[in-house]
Amino acid sequence: MTSIRRRFVLIALLTVTLSLVAASAVLIHIFGDSYSRRVQDELSGHITRLAAVLQFNADGKLLMPPSPADNRFLTPYSGLYWQIGDPAGKSQLRSPSLFDEALPLPDDAQSPGTIHTYRLEGPEQRDVMVQERVVLVAAPEGKRPVRIAVAIDAAEIDAARWTFALAILPYVVALALFLIVMSLAQLAFGLKPFRQLSADLNLIQNRLADRLPGPYAKELQGLADQLNHLLEMQSAAIDKARGRASDLAHGLKTPLTILSNNAFTLRERGEAKIAAELDWLARTMLAHVNHELARARIAQSPEQRRDDAHASKITLDIIRTLKRTGAGETLAWDFDIPDTLTLPVDPHDFRELVGNLLENATKWARTSIWIKIAGSGNGWRLVVEDDGPGVPEDKLADLTRRGMRLDTLKPGSGLGLAIVSEIATVYGLKVKFGNRADGGFRADILFPPN
Repeated sequence: MTSIRRRFVLIALLTVTLSLVAASAVLIHIFGDSYSRRVQDELSGHITRLAAVLQFNADGKLLMPPSPADNRFLTPYSGLYWQIGDPAGKSQLRSPSLFDEALPLPDDAQSPGTIHTYRLEGPEQRDVMVQERVVLVAAPEGKRPVRIAVAIDAAEIDAARWTFALAILPYVVALALFLIVMSLAQLAFGLKPFRQLSADLNLIQNRLADRLPGPYAKELQGLADQLNHLLEMQSAAIDKARGRASDLAHGLKTPLTILSNNAFTLRERGEAKIAAELDWLARTMLAHVNHELARARIAQSPEQRRDDAHASKITLDIIRTLKRTGAGETLAWDFDIPDTLTLPVDPHDFRELVGNLLENATKWARTSIWIKIAGSGNGWRLVVEDDGPGVPEDKLADLTRRGMRLDTLKPGSGLGLAIVSEIATVYGLKVKFGNRADGGFRADILFPPN
């Protein structure tokens, strides 16, 4: 997906390039026209000077005029030529620079004093720019029209255009770089409010803020207000849903406890069969209630976590609690978690995850439990191990099923590892259950990097 920055940069590059190319073309055209007019003025001056010195002899023959003061008229094929035609006297005079060639002037009727400018092929097959004028010169018999043409090598004009283009090229490139840099600076300054908005959204995602603080640019303030409104509505809806689920679960737990007590009473009266059914029903319903209560407390997504989990502190709190139980006080606990490690998981969800793993290990361990979190190339790896009997290989895949209990003699609801699996699904954690090589159960969970 193309970013806004990339689009602006591409547009800036395109507009700057097209603008400078167009501006350069206009400048070169203006220079070419200016240079061409200067050359035409020069040719017009040569025609005027030639016309001023034209003379006829007594026989009416046109005399050779002195060349204008420009040595190029005297050098063969120098690129500057004059040619004078006398149609009445059927004679033609040429500058020494034409040597043995003549300008192939078009045979068209022209009125005296009118200037004609055109290009044609001159000496050595090179294009020349020609300026031509018919003037009336005093002859023995009266005024006689004489055709004067002065030509210059057109390559000189074309070369002047290229010379000018090459001369301004470094300045055009420098101007292009300056405009691009200014466009990037303008873009950076213009996108600064978006960067601030993005940074504030990251604070919300990382649970360091619960709303966009602002203020923002006028164009973004309305968007920020709407986002804050949505965040408030979402937070209120989540709290309401969790509260209702918790109220429902707690509301059902009391009647189920009474039902279990009634089953105990019936058992004492000799109604063992009915008591067993009621007790099983109460325990099953209570397990579901506990499961839904635990699910209600789990964040719906990593972005909705209240904070990051302090792994060492939470785990030590759980271990201290389990050590006070009958099974936990006799076990050896091996603990290896960095003191300052925080993981991108809601603290309550991390407590549920680690608590269920450690409760399961406490239930089955014979003498020892190992818990460790270490960094790896893909993130942080949590490993919980015990030296209990382990799990048959063909039963490992069933451990995350709700209510799955491999030994009904052990207390519990069979929901612990299912809750671990649900928390892992929310946060995208990789979970692997297996057996230790030396015997016992092993839970391996991979957390993404912070």
